[in-house]
Amino acid sequence: QVELVESGGGLVQAGDSLRLSCAASGRAFSRYPMGWFRQAPGLERMFVAGISAGGVTTLYADSVKGRFTISRDNAKNMVYLQMNSLKPEDTAVYYCAADGSPFSHDPVGSANAYDYWGQGTQVTVSS
Repeated sequence: QVELVESGGGLVQAGDSLRLSCAASGRAFSRYPMGWFRQAPGLERMFVAGISAGGVTTLYADSVKGRFTISRDNAKNMVYLQMNSLKPEDTAVYYCAADGSPFSHDPVGSANAYDYWGQGTQVTVSS
């Protein structure tokens, strides 16, 4: 019902910046809280950032707070993750996700709350 496609990943050096994009399909996009998750090899998928349907409320993992910024453009069905001051520990596959519940408006940090997922985009930060 909802397709999510991430882009913008790549290989960068520590301290660099990168912006990830998530293109969403579906007419209900503007009603869905959106989130970014990441998964490093051998580790569980972890919450990175979330944003409310209207884009007013955001939520961040402590590990990225102050460095990453999530935003959305509902007119374009797009979600972004601006990543600054990247560290090698940020290396992971980053996934875009949508909370498809019709009663959800604010982001949450649990992967179980999200119903639709993109294929992921690789971010590699070298030291």
